[in-house]
Amino acid sequence: MASTTKERSLPTFPTIHQCPSIGREKHTVVADMDGTLLRGRSSFPYFALVAFEVGGILRLLFLLLASPLAGLLYYCVSESAGIRVLVFATFAGMRVSDIESVARAVLPKFYSTDLHSETWRVFSSCGKRCVLTANPRIMVEAFLKEFLGADMVLGTEISTYRGRATGWVLNPGITVGKNKADALNKAFGTDPSSAPDIGLGDRKTDFPFMKLCKESYVVPAKPEVEPVSHDKLPKPIVFHDGRLVQKPTPLMALLTILWIPVGFMLACLRIAAGSLLPMPVVYYAFWALGVRVYIKGTPPPPAKKSIGQSGVLFICSHRTLLDPIFLSTALGRPIPAVTYSLSRLSEIISPIKTVRLSRDRVTDANMIKKLLEQGDLVICPEGTTCREPFLLRFSALFAELTDELVPVAMSNRMSMFHGTTARGWKGMDPFYFFMNPSPAYEVNFLNKLPYDLTCGAGKSSHEVANYIQRNIAASLSYECTTFTRKDKYRALAGNDGIVEEKPKRAAAAKKIMGC
Repeated sequence: MASTTKERSLPTFPTIHQCPSIGREKHTVVADMDGTLLRGRSSFPYFALVAFEVGGILRLLFLLLASPLAGLLYYCVSESAGIRVLVFATFAGMRVSDIESVARAVLPKFYSTDLHSETWRVFSSCGKRCVLTANPRIMVEAFLKEFLGADMVLGTEISTYRGRATGWVLNPGITVGKNKADALNKAFGTDPSSAPDIGLGDRKTDFPFMKLCKESYVVPAKPEVEPVSHDKLPKPIVFHDGRLVQKPTPLMALLTILWIPVGFMLACLRIAAGSLLPMPVVYYAFWALGVRVYIKGTPPPPAKKSIGQSGVLFICSHRTLLDPIFLSTALGRPIPAVTYSLSRLSEIISPIKTVRLSRDRVTDANMIKKLLEQGDLVICPEGTTCREPFLLRFSALFAELTDELVPVAMSNRMSMFHGTTARGWKGMDPFYFFMNPSPAYEVNFLNKLPYDLTCGAGKSSHEVANYIQRNIAASLSYECTTFTRKDKYRALAGNDGIVEEKPKRAAAAKKIMGC
């Protein structure tokens, strides 16, 4: 009877579908995150992403083992107690800078794919946007402010000591229930006239802050709605980092942990096959080992040096550092590649010749000309990889060096792990790619560039580079951009992608962080 009375005393709010979104430009909205702004009601996958990207497989395992206790406390004791367990298992001992890096470079991609369409309809219509969440502010603030245009983020504050997270939270604790109402009052004041216009939540622990708003709407768990499509996001996510392809739900996290030892051994076998076997048989070896290679178009025949014929320059879109290797696999012969940089391990295991560019225009031009005199060559003029359906700006240097240009549209498919990274050690890139159960590459040879569209016919190098970029983008249904390598590394790693030289190598060419 007491339970029934308590339930009757709870306020009832209209659903989000009843909230008008017209004429809200001068209104202030305050929204919860999990289950409100996001469709998913669990924050475990995002804690798991931080755990894996910063602490690796062992930290992810620790979090997974702690999750039953977190769930028991969450549902049987209090929401706050369960979240405290997740915070401790994820953050204890981590450098704060690493957490911030993952929040900026990894989490936005996953958050953006789960945005609640009805909540976003209301949230985006308001002139001032505030998010009030139980999640640690350090995890969510970068995404909410940069990609959703939030003006204010109120969340749980984690405790730190000498630049590392302790695993505890600062007073007043987890931002749930009464703590949410107190945080709202502290931010907007207790005067009813200064209260936010709209409050959005999805569970009982949101009701205390929702009651303080002039209008309040609840986001029901059912019926489920479709997420906001990528084209309706206020800012497209062109760059993102992290190794995991899929959102690590508890089941997916368990499968990932169990697969990694098996996948690593499989990756070593696949890499050994690609490195040790003759290139004409690598294609068949890859298929036998579960690596799918699809070839489209008609590649040109090898250059005939006996009659003084110079080599063809293959212009590839850049998806991973394995692009030149799969191009060679498709051709059945090793094609040397010029690269802005490559880890020492990748150079050792590479089955093809790799030549580093020095970033000096004259030096690089002379080197590429000499390589073309020896035969065919492959280059990725974007200078770095991009995971999303975008092409970065093409460097125009290649167009000045030869008129024998063959565009190649490269695309790939990975189901568990990304084979690229901006923050981690790039020596593991090929291993992560080949750790996927059945990775795939598609090599599409486009028509050789007609002579009248080359620099030899009077076109500028930029016109040639832009034409090839558009041609490749059209074949892949990608979008051309003017973003560069620096843009990517500033967004993901907070630097220009340049590693400072060691004193003993000061005279050597500048080394750039990998592809």
